[in-house]
Amino acid sequence: MREDLAPEVAPRLAEELGLKLAEYEKVVEILGRTPSLTELYMYSLMWSEHCSYKHSRKALRMFPSEGEHVLQGPGENAGVIGVGDGWALAFKMESHNHPSAIEPYQGAATGIGGIIRDIFTMGARPIASLDSLRFGTLGKPRQRYLFEGAVAGIGGYGNCLGVPTVGGEVYFDDAYEGNCLINAMSLGIMREERLMRAVAAGPGNLVLLIGSTTGRDGIGGASTLASQEFDEKAEDKRPSVQVGDPFEEKLLIEACLELLDEELLVGLGDLGAAGLTSSASEMASRGGVGLDIDVTTIPAREEAMKPFEFMVSESQERMLAVVEPEKLAAAQAVCTKWGLRSTVIGTVTDTGRFVVREGDEVVADMPAVTLAHDAPIYDPAMTRPAYLDEVQAFDPVTLGHPETPGALSDMLLRLLASPNICSRRWIWQQYDHQVMLNTVVLPGSDAAVLRIGDTGRGEVTGRGIAVSSDCNGRYCYLDPYLGAQIAFAEAARNVACSGGHPAAITDCLNFGNPEKPEVFWTFHESVRGLSDACRAFGVPVISGNVSFYNESFGQPIYPTPTVGLVGVLDDVSKHCTLSFKAEGDVIVLLGETENEIGGSEYLKLAHGIVSGRPPALDLELEQAVQHSVLAAIDAGILRSAHDCSEGGLAVTLAECCIAGGLGADVHLGDELPLYGALFSETQSRVVVTTLPQDAERLIELALVHEIPYAVIGTVGGGSLRVEDAVDVTLQQMREAWEPALERALEDVT
Repeated sequence: MREDLAPEVAPRLAEELGLKLAEYEKVVEILGRTPSLTELYMYSLMWSEHCSYKHSRKALRMFPSEGEHVLQGPGENAGVIGVGDGWALAFKMESHNHPSAIEPYQGAATGIGGIIRDIFTMGARPIASLDSLRFGTLGKPRQRYLFEGAVAGIGGYGNCLGVPTVGGEVYFDDAYEGNCLINAMSLGIMREERLMRAVAAGPGNLVLLIGSTTGRDGIGGASTLASQEFDEKAEDKRPSVQVGDPFEEKLLIEACLELLDEELLVGLGDLGAAGLTSSASEMASRGGVGLDIDVTTIPAREEAMKPFEFMVSESQERMLAVVEPEKLAAAQAVCTKWGLRSTVIGTVTDTGRFVVREGDEVVADMPAVTLAHDAPIYDPAMTRPAYLDEVQAFDPVTLGHPETPGALSDMLLRLLASPNICSRRWIWQQYDHQVMLNTVVLPGSDAAVLRIGDTGRGEVTGRGIAVSSDCNGRYCYLDPYLGAQIAFAEAARNVACSGGHPAAITDCLNFGNPEKPEVFWTFHESVRGLSDACRAFGVPVISGNVSFYNESFGQPIYPTPTVGLVGVLDDVSKHCTLSFKAEGDVIVLLGETENEIGGSEYLKLAHGIVSGRPPALDLELEQAVQHSVLAAIDAGILRSAHDCSEGGLAVTLAECCIAGGLGADVHLGDELPLYGALFSETQSRVVVTTLPQDAERLIELALVHEIPYAVIGTVGGGSLRVEDAVDVTLQQMREAWEPALERALEDVT
């Protein structure tokens, strides 16, 4: 075989490529010989953590993956649910953390491009994206560079592509300083019968490569970036970051959807992490067939590329299709119509082997299933981190807290100006969030709301979806099990406040090095917590991503299991927003406030502390509150709804006031100290408003669902007044909240 390696050289190269000695020996056992250079590269990529999930797969089995809406669960490019009347929604979330920490614009841009390819690979037209971002504090120049670059990359790619960015979240904390998180979620719509899978079938069928040429950009990204810790030489890895072309991807979307419309394809997959190796081997393995590929037929953008470079390049905007020979001309005609290259690079065989040739010479020959789905599965050691005893034992009530009206009002304004709470207008104004005309609720509310239908075909229904992505990493740092449950609960609450009935989730699980027992314990506990919350709600996990090795300066990031949750609206006109609507509306708090400030934004801002226990979560109460909100929205008696989260009730009320341009008079009682009543982040609370004549009906719903409630005030005036403790004008709130992010960026020195 070409590219034979000496037995003494191969193990050293395997180690350099990220394979452990035992993994290398397993490859030798599978092949019955020393692997070739190309084979070693291919196995190193496919058996990397990023592609094989070798440390996380056992834990992920805890997730429920079936439900009444599920059409396609985990294991494909994206999950798919039915949303009524024969319509289906494909969605998934993935990370592009390490590339973005090196080159933020291209890292974030190609993250968007990759997740969108996962969507139209399933046969769905992409209709929306969300982004969940984490950076260090903006007081440091590099964090500004990363933040501004990533936001620009998301906007630059998505806007050119014509897919709206409709929501997301961003947090700033020192824990993410050396390793930012860029989690991208995308959604697409299709008819149920259009569902396509990335499966190769039919010996004698042709393997067709569609889209961009192949270069050396991104080589080894899945192993050198996504499966290793960073160090001080991270900048040297810049060549491993892919470069995107959104205009080429737009052509790919249209061409691939037309190919599927015309029923010209047997299977379709995208080339993402590990490039051609990943897409081809997974398609062959799923179909129980083999593939025979000749790298000399692959259109190259660089001179003298070697076989392994063709096979592991992560050049963007490429798709792999399986086509019957008699349909090849028609398929290539569609590609030509859209200005795309399409090249036959191989054939499907009945051998079950993945063979790579350079002309007449074989450079790789291995069982496809061992490459795609036979990586070693580990059961890492777990140790509860020692720091948890200290942080959970701390009682923040023992600290000094503001008591006077002036101090409490000032604290509210400080919270509104916090980068973790303030307006995200600076971000979403850079995104086109209305293209395609499906967006019903714009960024800035609890969840994005989209109508179901294909506006390009004039097919519009009365149905809709609500979608939100959420995770508070501080809570997960203080209690991974509980923090993950709160991430789910908040995403579901945001969707419910918008009128959506939770249907399914995707996730992006961001953690440090899984080979460190303390880190893996936090991962396992987070997965367990998220799984238990999903089961309690009857909401399955249908897709997702694990991102390990998010570490810098020798420390892991906060455990960050980001949840992207989709809810269904049978009638999209029955959606709700957070803004106060009219003078005289009655304000009702559904749920009950406890003095819970552990891990809160107030505690961090007032005392510089991340400690204490996160707020408790009663999943039965959470469900009851959400059911009550949804019943009230369905009955048409809610004027607004907004969940209580970071900053507590005071911030929730202020955001409702700012959004509606109306003040409020609020009375909370004297059961709690004022700082707790105002800034506690107790879960399972929603602030709603209703007309005075509908207040009794709303209270009846609360009683039916057996949830605590309190009529706390009325909408009106030009100020937010809470007892005698807080009195801030709309102008003061706006001046604190609206320009705070821009000011934080300008203040970097």
